Amino acid sequence: MATKAGTEIETIVSVKPSAKVWKKMKKKWRLYAMMVPAIVFFAIFNYYPMYGVIIAFKEYSASAGILGSPWVGFDHFERFFNAYYFWDILSNTLLISAYQLAMFPVPIIVALSMNEIKSSMFKRFTQTITYAPHFISVVVMTGMLVAFLSPSTGIVNNFLGLFGMEPIAFLAEPGWFKTIFVQSGVWQNLGWSAIIYLAALAGVNPELHEAATVDGATRFQRILHINIPAVLPVIVILLILEVGNLMAIAFEKVYLLQNPLNMEASDVIQTFVYRSGLLEGQYSFSAAVGLFNSLISLTLLVTVNYIAKKTTNNSLW
Repeated sequence: MATKAGTEIETIVSVKPSAKVWKKMKKKWRLYAMMVPAIVFFAIFNYYPMYGVIIAFKEYSASAGILGSPWVGFDHFERFFNAYYFWDILSNTLLISAYQLAMFPVPIIVALSMNEIKSSMFKRFTQTITYAPHFISVVVMTGMLVAFLSPSTGIVNNFLGLFGMEPIAFLAEPGWFKTIFVQSGVWQNLGWSAIIYLAALAGVNPELHEAATVDGATRFQRILHINIPAVLPVIVILLILEVGNLMAIAFEKVYLLQNPLNMEASDVIQTFVYRSGLLEGQYSFSAAVGLFNSLISLTLLVTVNYIAKKTTNNSLW
């Protein structure tokens, strides 16, 4: 009898949580129904195609199909790691990514500065000027860079000529590529990236600033001890996402700015995958290179998220 009663109690305990969850889902079924289109979208267009990653371990043939192609294991990875161009491509990718990551604090500084502007008219004007470049397409942006940096007719070289300097072929010199790529991206996304920080600053209690002012705190001290702690959780989350995208360099912009003269500095993993996969038809090899890139990004994301959780108690999960 005791055993039977114990079994019944265990059954009730094990069933109760699931019944509770089902009851909650039934009560809020409208919210779950709204999630269905997004789940279906990601399942079809993001998760279902992932099975194709197995071609990185096969010698893919279009006639044989994905499942019919022969397995080659890690041959494509070994080929990439042993290639003479491996370290050049990897170093270009990492250097551009590190350069972009070094610019991460710029939108934070801009947001903190904008938050201190007292004139509402000047504040709106500044926001408009900084937000506007975000809506310029990549093609137009690269066209502007080519026009502005032209050695013969570019506005930059014409300005340098006023000081007696010789024209510089910016896009033909590998040493200038990373700076042009990263700084133009900072200019284009500066205001847009600052929006989320401004939204977080809008939630700061004005009474904290009033109390700090009464206690004799300077403006810089108030920014340091009130505003920055207020946006710190947002900074941590965006930093984690930024590190997760460290290896995901914008392919379109690199490709449009790339030319044979700056190739040694502009050839990154994304352009190499495009060239070897779509132009040369090495589908399995390019899939292996792309998978290698994705695994690095995933490792960085998980690592930084873990460190952030341990140090700041803020994380994605």
